[in-house]
Amino acid sequence: MSDTPPDAGDPNYLVGLDLNGRRVVVVGGGSVAQRRLGLLIASGAEVHVVSRAVTPAVEGMAGAGQLTLELRDYADGDLDGAWYAIACTDEPETNAAIVAEATARRIFCVRADVARLGTAVTPATARYDGLSLGVLAGGAHRRSAAVRSALLEALQSGVVTDDSDPVVPGVALVGGGPGDPDLITVRGRRLLARADLVVADRLAPPELLAELGPEVEVIDAAKIPYGRAMAQEEINRTLVEGARAGKFVVRLKGGDPYVFGRGYEELEACVEAGVAVTVVPGITSPISVPAAAGIPVTHRGVTHEFVVVSGHLAPDHPDSLVDWPALATLRGTLVLMMAVERLDRFAAALLDGGRAADTPAAVIQEGTLRTQRVLRADLGTVAERVKAEGIRPPAIVVIGPTAGFGSAPA
Repeated sequence: MSDTPPDAGDPNYLVGLDLNGRRVVVVGGGSVAQRRLGLLIASGAEVHVVSRAVTPAVEGMAGAGQLTLELRDYADGDLDGAWYAIACTDEPETNAAIVAEATARRIFCVRADVARLGTAVTPATARYDGLSLGVLAGGAHRRSAAVRSALLEALQSGVVTDDSDPVVPGVALVGGGPGDPDLITVRGRRLLARADLVVADRLAPPELLAELGPEVEVIDAAKIPYGRAMAQEEINRTLVEGARAGKFVVRLKGGDPYVFGRGYEELEACVEAGVAVTVVPGITSPISVPAAAGIPVTHRGVTHEFVVVSGHLAPDHPDSLVDWPALATLRGTLVLMMAVERLDRFAAALLDGGRAADTPAAVIQEGTLRTQRVLRADLGTVAERVKAEGIRPPAIVVIGPTAGFGSAPA
């Protein structure tokens, strides 16, 4: 039995190595090596791989000039000039020989198959906004990975803060994603957690607002279709005045700020007022909502283009910038946003332009949410079906061959 008490911790000394411009030798080119190569390359190391065979990804790294590669057996002397080595072949005796050479040359070496037999151990790692996290658990890799992931999630969500400096006043235009609160970006969630003032759209995930502290002011900037709405000029004024008052303001939007979200108008207002502004892209609903319904907007051999169109204005409206006859001639996927109330007119314009009546169509209401509904029809009947089944905004309309994908068999 070991004399080491069970709570003695990991005996390894955790340290950060500066490998930039220094030679690192990796022996083995399988999936284990592949997982380690990305971080080594990102660190600036001069990576050299020796292996009889490699995965396609490793071969691609070599082809892109990210590392050098020799397709052969390991030989004594391969570690010449190395600062660090990793033995990750599937042959224990070869890994042992690599560790022996490394030890003789005073080079720290990770042995991937039996970590305790090497002279270094790879921690469970993560990088977050300039931080490097590393966790060792005495060879209990699942435990170290679980703790690493928990720490990373805590930083991303704002449960743990990594910055004691005061927040610099300004505005962040943050895309909240299609509706599911888990689909906001890591950066978006981090900035939201630091906000003094949040100006939120109706389509911004409301669960994200529930996570805010009681000291955070929330202003409702909802735009209800054909109903109450906060004027865009008033939104712009609120953002600028909040920042000028010394607050960090987050403009939280559904989807992406620049996809029919008037985000650039808000950026222009901030820039004109001399207010610092940053834009955080969001997962946009015309791609993600169809995906949540099992519908790809592109598919090899089926469609080579997709077009996203605003349904805010009818086809015959004098201010409409959409060339509906041209859209009707396309063979790919057409995604309509804000189109439910006028879907009959959009469908008629496409049919008049020559799009076939039996073209598959799908309408996804409240996509990515627990309340998601999916209606499947064709171009000739979709408007009638939407009305009959009470589909209401927010909803995404998909027209084209891939709109028939993911449907249940008859």
